[in-house]
Amino acid sequence: MPSIKEPIVERNIWVIIESLNGEVQEISFTLLAAGRRLANAFGTRLQALCLSGEEVAFGGQLGVADEIVVMQDPTLAGFNPGSWNRSLKALFDAEPPRAVILGQTTIGSDLCGFLAEHLQLPVVSSCHQVLEGEAQAEYRSLFAGGKVYADGPLPSQGFVLSMIPGGVQAEEGKVEKEVPVRTFPVPAPDADAEKIRFLGFLEPEAGDVDIAKEEILVAVGRGIQQENNLVLANELAKALGGEVCASRPVVDQGWLPTTRLVGKSGKQVKPRLYLSLGISGAPEHLEGIQKPELFIAVNTDEGAPIFEAADYGASVDLLELMPRLTEKLLVPS
Repeated sequence: MPSIKEPIVERNIWVIIESLNGEVQEISFTLLAAGRRLANAFGTRLQALCLSGEEVAFGGQLGVADEIVVMQDPTLAGFNPGSWNRSLKALFDAEPPRAVILGQTTIGSDLCGFLAEHLQLPVVSSCHQVLEGEAQAEYRSLFAGGKVYADGPLPSQGFVLSMIPGGVQAEEGKVEKEVPVRTFPVPAPDADAEKIRFLGFLEPEAGDVDIAKEEILVAVGRGIQQENNLVLANELAKALGGEVCASRPVVDQGWLPTTRLVGKSGKQVKPRLYLSLGISGAPEHLEGIQKPELFIAVNTDEGAPIFEAADYGASVDLLELMPRLTEKLLVPS
């Protein structure tokens, strides 16, 4: 446990940036937006921490932070848990944080428990929103696929915050401004670090279409009800000039291949139009949607979490809506 040399109020908010192939991932901007709110509320600085095995192109997009701290070393490539934990321990022993904010991703979920135990701080997981309360900042966490939420005050003594996308908008954390960058030395590897080595990424075949490159996507979920109804979605997508993609339940049924999956375990997409049909809006799905220009959701459940993320929504029967929309689109102008 790091020694406490100064009051907790003087410590800073740290956001752990996630990158892939030298590029900052979208979830990082959601974390920065939440971190900026909390830093302002607590009167502290916001520091963005980037651990990687290669140079990361920040592109001046992390301007919401007060400082960027870089720890770069080949042992940190591809997320080696032992190397990352060792590096974080060295940094936070030297510069104890008031709070650490991570994405609830495969990386963040792996680090969260270690940081909480080492820093002796409580964890707030599945955080969807940070709010300014009357006396102190508060959190809202989502559970059960977004259908249940819990509100509460963020612990005054400090905390580790694990965030899911959809509540705090990534655009709020994407500010083009140059900020100071400094490096922090990466500790030498130990015997445990050598037990896991990163060899490289295995990219899946693109398949019939690469949905990450499509500008118009018609996304179908459990509300499509049966495989035969995919014909309606395909006809609508064709009329719009786009492609069909899906949430996890449709892929798990084998109705569409995994190359059409949007979400945490699928593709990251950023189309001009994302038309969601019969998708409830679980955090794992929303993590794959990187702020389209226009997000429209259709679901018979008026309380579905998808409506919080969408620009426009309609609570109607999608099986009736799809053929009507297709018919309208095919009428000569």
